[in-house]
Amino acid sequence: MSVSSIAARARSVRQRLARRYPKPRTELTWTTPWELLVATILSAQCTDVRVNTVTPELFATWNSVEQMARAEPAQIEKVIRSTGFFRNKAKNLHASASRIVTEFQGQVPRTMEEMLTLPGVARKTANVVLSNAFGVQAGIAVDTHVKRIAFRLGLTAETNPDKVERNLLKLFPQQSWGAVNHYLVLFGREVCVARKPRCGGCELADLCPRIGATSPSASTAT
Repeated sequence: MSVSSIAARARSVRQRLARRYPKPRTELTWTTPWELLVATILSAQCTDVRVNTVTPELFATWNSVEQMARAEPAQIEKVIRSTGFFRNKAKNLHASASRIVTEFQGQVPRTMEEMLTLPGVARKTANVVLSNAFGVQAGIAVDTHVKRIAFRLGLTAETNPDKVERNLLKLFPQQSWGAVNHYLVLFGREVCVARKPRCGGCELADLCPRIGATSPSASTAT
């Protein structure tokens, strides 16, 4: 298929999903950029629903980045245990908080370059925080939902999240990058699910070259 045909398909996908999700947003619960960063780190290999049950106690116990920087990782572990990989996540939360306090005057950084210096933060997490907290469209966060649907719709043939992102950035206007992430994540949870996609009621069925297909396996980018 030609590049122009793929671009036309991407445009139709964005238009249809924009109608389906007129006010797309992350399903993580947060009130500050720091809280969103914490929730996004915790969401790796964990559902947003589970993260949202854990963060109220976490933020009540350490209600600022400065307090988290002073906490003991072992204390953080106890609160976030149910999110999985809790030791590594606790270490990264503590280390990120410490770096934000010492290097960024207690403020979550607003550029991709600076975000990627935080422990436990890769492009996916950085994109989620930059877009949702600051309105900075630095890229498209690629999780398993985004990767799966992009592959099924023929928008990419890649499996590496960074390469998938590069393909998608060429297909969508920059001002829509954050919304596109939400569109694909929400659609992946509700319709184009991993094991048994609901193709019969899918408004993108006529655009999909892989109706009923399953995506290639790969790990989630954080």
